[in-house]
Formats: sequence, structure tokens, C-alpha cells
Amino acid sequence: MKSISSINFKNKKALIRVDFNVPLNENQEVTDSTRIVAAKPTIIHILEQGGSCILMSHLGRPKGVQQEFSLKHIVNTVEDILGIEAKFASNCIGDEAETAASTLEPGELLILENLRFHEEEKEGNIDFARKLSNLGDIYVNDAFGTAHRAHASTTTIARFFEPDQKCFGILLSKEIEAIKKIMETGEKPVTAILGGAKVSSKISIIDNILGKIDHLIIGGGMTFTFIKALGGQIGDSLVEDDKLDMALSIIEKAKSSQVSIHLPTDVVIADKFSNEANIEIAPIDKIPSGWMGLDVGPKTNEKFAEVIARSRTILWNGPVGVFEMERFSKGTIALGQAIADATSNGSFSLVGGGDSVAAVKQFGFENKVSYVSTGGGAMLESLEGKTLPGIAAILE
Repeated sequence: MKSISSINFKNKKALIRVDFNVPLNENQEVTDSTRIVAAKPTIIHILEQGGSCILMSHLGRPKGVQQEFSLKHIVNTVEDILGIEAKFASNCIGDEAETAASTLEPGELLILENLRFHEEEKEGNIDFARKLSNLGDIYVNDAFGTAHRAHASTTTIARFFEPDQKCFGILLSKEIEAIKKIMETGEKPVTAILGGAKVSSKISIIDNILGKIDHLIIGGGMTFTFIKALGGQIGDSLVEDDKLDMALSIIEKAKSSQVSIHLPTDVVIADKFSNEANIEIAPIDKIPSGWMGLDVGPKTNEKFAEVIARSRTILWNGPVGVFEMERFSKGTIALGQAIADATSNGSFSLVGGGDSVAAVKQFGFENKVSYVSTGGGAMLESLEGKTLPGIAAILE
């Protein structure tokens, strides 16, 4: 792997693609700085070696130049987290950016304006990428969250740097290693926990990982498609009726791959989709009409915890209930606790995907698992077995 440890940055300008696409409130203040904190080790490493850093990122989905999406709003937060002053260029290309970059001294930091103020970024435009590349001596990609996009700053730009002038940052290297543990090198037994609403959104992942795992735990709304396919009564629970055959084929493929599938056995049912609903516990295949399953039940929590306790490598992608509502959060909390316990006993655990990451943060498990991925879509495409363009560009 081409990591930053293989390059000497002394007196060099490092052009770093970071993922500072962070949420802002109505006062344009950063409300979650996780992605900025995640990029800190790479930036500090280069600065301490006597290099300078030029940071480029997108923020939101602007249509042209929209000041509410300006990266100037995050400069103060970046300075607070890194502990150094940052310069800011009000464009990512052109005279101002070129002057700011060329006069940057070792140990200094420059933040470029939002890449997506230019349509050429998303188009992967070669001239735009060339202009960006002229700003630095070495290209560092540390933005796993955008590694699945063939954009100018993530993919095209790498063409303008020799193999020994481009590398992965510390964060991106960690992401690659974490996924490799799940897919290739992890200690067995390997358990994948897949939740979420729809089987259809996870079918590519399931297809790709079945030959690499030992246990597959299924939770969330997608459970009911499997239960109905097996002949169970699911009441008014979420279901994909056109995916019943697919669910059965997954079960058969798991058997032939000698993978144990673990479905919930009991469920918290509600008479409406509301935190104020009447609730009961029911067998998952005997949900009465007018009721819907919104969380896994206590027996299922015990069953899942037993599987996780025996696992040495764990992937968690997707909650097992509607955890945003307090009354239907117990299953997801119990799952998080089981993974935290296994991790403290030496297992490796990777959490990824927007809802899973939100859950571990909300319930205090963020520092109790081995790794929390910073890239939802990128992680999912990696698990599907796809080669991410941002990663391939560094390896070429």
C-alpha cells in the first residue's frame, strides 16, 4: 500500500484531498467535526516532517457558487482541531489559489474553496484536475468518503503525479485495512450483521461476502421479507413482496456456502409507526394484522449476542430496529453492547453505513468498537467487491 510513511515531505507541498463535507447549522457552524478530526493525523504528520499542506474538499451539493456552502465557514473549526492557523483561498483554482500555494512556507496550512463550486469537479474534467495538480508537489488522498466517485480531485488528478509522488493518507489507509480484515485477513469466525429497510439495497453485499463469512445476522425492516418468504405472518410490517424469491435464494446460497443465517425469533410490534404506539412482544412469524415489527425482541437480543461473543471478526452495517424512536432502540443498543463486549475481548469490529454510525455515536459505542468507517457509500461499494476509482488512481 502506498502510505505517507514511504514519502519524505520536507520542504514539499502536499495537496491533500480531505472529506470535510461536514454538517452546518443555520449559523454556518460545524455541528459534527468527526471528519475533520479523522484527517488530523495525516495533516500533522506532514507538517511535522517540514512539509506544508493544501487541503481541498467539497461541502454539500452546491449549484454553482453558493456562499452557504463555502469552506470558509469551517476554517475556525479546522484551526481549533489542528491547533494551527489556516490560510484560505476563495477559489480552488486560478490566480489567488496559485499565489497562496506558491508562497506557502513549510509548516503552513492552506484551505481551498469548495471544489464543487466548479462543475468540472464532478465531471472528472482533465483540465480542472491539471490546474489543481499544479498547486502541490505530492498528492495525498485521505478522503475515503469520496473514493467511490471518479471526480477530478479524487481520481483524474492522480494522473499528473508520478507513482512516488502520490499516496494514501493515514485515514484512507486505515479504511482499506479495516475492510481487508473483513474480506480477506480477519480471524475466524467472521460475522456480518446487516440491517436496514430493504433486502434489495444489500443484495450485492450479501452476494459478495457469503463466501468470506461464517455467520450472517439479519435485522431491521429487511427481516420481514425473509420471514414472509419462509411462510411467516408479518402483519403490516415493511416488506418487499417482489423480493421473496431473492430472499429464499440468499438462504439457499448461504447453506451451500456453509454460512449460518441468524434471523430474529421475536419482535417488538406496534399498532402504528410512532413512539406513542401500543407495543407488545410477538414471535416474528406470528404478527397479527394491524401490527408491525419495529425492533427485535429480548430473545433475539440474547441469540444475537451469543453469536457475536463467539466471533473474532465483526462487520456491522445497519440497525436492527427503528432506533431513532426510544421505544424501538433497545435491540440496536443491545447489539452495540454485544459488539463492544466482543471487541473488549479481542475481536475486531468494523461499523459502517450512515445509520449504524449514527447509532454507535448516539449510544456511546464509538470508542468501544475497533473502527468506525467515515465513508458510507464507499464502504458499501468496497463490500460489494467493487474497485473504488479513488483507490485505483493511487495504485496505478
